[in-house]
Amino acid sequence: MPGNKIKVLIVDDSALVRQILTEILSRDPGIEVVGSATDPYAAREKIKKLNPDVLTLDVEMPRMDGLTFLSNLMRLRPMPVVMVSSLTENGAAVTLQALELGAVDFVTKPKVDVAHALDDYALEIREKVRMAARAKVQERRSAPAEPVATAGRLAAAPEKYSADVIMQRDSQKRRNFKTTDCIIAIGASTGGTEAIKEVLIRLPQQCPGVVITQHIPEAFSGPFARRMDSVSALSVCEAQDGQQVMPGHAYIAPGDRHLVLFRDGARYVCRLSDGPPVNRHRPSVDVLFRSVATHASLNAIGVILTGMGDDGAQGLKEMHEAGAPTIAQDEQTSVVWGMPGQAVKLGGVDKIMPLEAIPAQIMRLVEEHGR
Repeated sequence: MPGNKIKVLIVDDSALVRQILTEILSRDPGIEVVGSATDPYAAREKIKKLNPDVLTLDVEMPRMDGLTFLSNLMRLRPMPVVMVSSLTENGAAVTLQALELGAVDFVTKPKVDVAHALDDYALEIREKVRMAARAKVQERRSAPAEPVATAGRLAAAPEKYSADVIMQRDSQKRRNFKTTDCIIAIGASTGGTEAIKEVLIRLPQQCPGVVITQHIPEAFSGPFARRMDSVSALSVCEAQDGQQVMPGHAYIAPGDRHLVLFRDGARYVCRLSDGPPVNRHRPSVDVLFRSVATHASLNAIGVILTGMGDDGAQGLKEMHEAGAPTIAQDEQTSVVWGMPGQAVKLGGVDKIMPLEAIPAQIMRLVEEHGR
């Protein structure tokens, strides 16, 4: 919405949280807080009156719970919603379900007792509100059976490091040997948990091993992996350090740890790194894709899905240069065409495809690789 301020309505039963969010967002010259509401009933009336562009919504609300309100909202008046969540076990579960219901993203409750944390938090929520205002929001076709997962929290970092801080790019000519072992590498961010689900549920049990980096905080990656395991024919888990990558299995980077692929003799192995955030994210898609380019080269398939920012774009280009076929989700089906769009701009994408067509394309490439 060029030239116009993003109108935000804050819905939270805590007066302190409403005050903090109002002060933080109002400091951004491109954002205007047009009002606040203490519960969903008041929010409903203010939405009609104020016509906000973005809603921030507390997960746990009085009188009507946040999920019921969100479900009704996405059915009757779909609009960008950023959830405000605690990182408790219950808060995580509810937030995951909210993201499946159609919330664009989430932020955690502001930590007012930590001196430096509020500045980092302010940067995060402003960026997510700006992103939400541009996001594609669609009416949900059906209600979820149980919680799924979440878009990741932007990790604050003083500098934007590249994947070089985790592993140097292989400057020597790679031995582009072709083996029967194939690796599928997937990266995503905002909107990615639903996109990843749509890919995994359409991959057959006999497909090659899949390694996945989704921008996600530590409290959410375990529930995300368990949910993906319950809906997919693949065996899906959080990746563990030293774990062998097996066909018919998918390995999701744990929140707050980079996932790195190594080749150990004839085996592919997962390694986890606590190194600095890359592109301000840990886990980082660039880190995963660089490791796959280095250790699997043309025996891999690279897929970049919906997400804010540019993490993964450079890594996908490196996979492309190593001989791996690469796929980017198209703009129309992406919640945010940041990461895929940047990958296209860098020239690292072989095919741009709608989300629903990607699984079949992956399996066509797997079949070609096996010939």
